[in-house]
Amino acid sequence: MSDAAPLADVSRLSFNQATSERSSLHEVVESCARNGVPSVAMWRHKLQEIGVEAAARLVRDAGVRVSSVCRGGMFPALTAAERALRIDDTRRAIDEAAAVGAEVLVLVCGAAADRDIAAARAMVADGIAAIVPHAAAAGIRLGIEPLHPAFAGDRSCITTTREARLLAERFDAATVGVIVDVYHVWWDPERDAEIALLGNRIAGYHVNDWLVPARDVLLGRGMMGDGVIELRAIRGVVERTGYAGLIEVEIFNEKIWDLPLDELMVLAKERFVQYA
Repeated sequence: MSDAAPLADVSRLSFNQATSERSSLHEVVESCARNGVPSVAMWRHKLQEIGVEAAARLVRDAGVRVSSVCRGGMFPALTAAERALRIDDTRRAIDEAAAVGAEVLVLVCGAAADRDIAAARAMVADGIAAIVPHAAAAGIRLGIEPLHPAFAGDRSCITTTREARLLAERFDAATVGVIVDVYHVWWDPERDAEIALLGNRIAGYHVNDWLVPARDVLLGRGMMGDGVIELRAIRGVVERTGYAGLIEVEIFNEKIWDLPLDELMVLAKERFVQYA
């Protein structure tokens, strides 16, 4: 771990709203403020429930920072018309992220619509190129998030850090970076080398854990310390690139969603300090 991040320091902790999917944005932000969690990561469906203006006012009044908004992307589609709609929707996501003061819009890039994964990857590149000017004008950084290969069929054809890095390198680093989520990259034998090559392109860092046995790849993420990921080692590699940004706790797990929100917030803080 970096000397810049003492073990008991939670100043870089951001609570990703997906970790408490059954709670409203208002409830999550209020709980962050009550429990000394300085930042929150928003999901668009929760943001849209109360409206962008209300969400911006909510975080401002609570004194809570917004690390990211998720998600834009899902670029591949069968028709040019549908692809254009998805690009337009991501432009709206950029505007929403800017309105709530987020630093990053996370891109979940999308899967092949017709089994042609090579064509899907080309559509992703074209989609990002189409939104880069809008993101730059809005002051929003785009974070390409490579997903574990298990999600290649339905969520993202971008599955490795290397793929995401090479895609991001087509664009200015100030506007397009890469999200490093330990759940998606921990297994990769090229992980450390690729994270090192990202350098200043790391746009966000997400922590959680991989439970064994893996019973549900989508909803089976674990709380830090409950699984097999070498969290401290990965954080060390990330921080040696110079990354000193916020660290999101993002966990999709129905058992965790069942916990009372304040109890979950305290648990996330404790595990962040102990393991992340």
